[in-house]
Amino acid sequence: MTGQPRVAQADLDWVQAQLGRVPRGVVAVAHRCPCGCPTVLRTLPRLPDGTPFPTSFYATCPRLTGAISTLESQGLMAEMTRRLGADDELAAAYRAAHADYLARRAELGDVSEIEGVSAGGMPDRVKCLHALVAHSLAVGPGVNPLGDEALAALPHWWDGGCCEDLLEDAKEESTL
Repeated sequence: MTGQPRVAQADLDWVQAQLGRVPRGVVAVAHRCPCGCPTVLRTLPRLPDGTPFPTSFYATCPRLTGAISTLESQGLMAEMTRRLGADDELAAAYRAAHADYLARRAELGDVSEIEGVSAGGMPDRVKCLHALVAHSLAVGPGVNPLGDEALAALPHWWDGGCCEDLLEDAKEESTL
């Protein structure tokens, strides 16, 4: 994609260590942890191998994704989906978040196979808090109300040391 900023190789290497695989279709680091490590990537809507990829904002930090998974396991998605059906104002704001997600993805290209499909279950339900939190972290507060709410419910995932410490521990475990 022309005109896109180049992602630093050090960031790509860092994300590869976080994910345990080479990141695909990355155009930017959309958010960083307070320690400076990448936490959310912005990705192309079509991966280099041709696969359509609707997840424009992708959470990569193991501490962040682990904390989000804990919220999911506690039933927050079902509770949020229930509230969407009962609160017209919340539902309208969530539809606006869906439109924002689609508009930002369209900046990176048009992929007909995923036209109208955003992420996280938007605009009608909550299916993946990871996508909603990644959207909120990437674009800032006030755009995705349920992403903002989930983000506010998370502990400070960066507490207890730099993310670098977590990756060093993982590297040590893989060599045992």
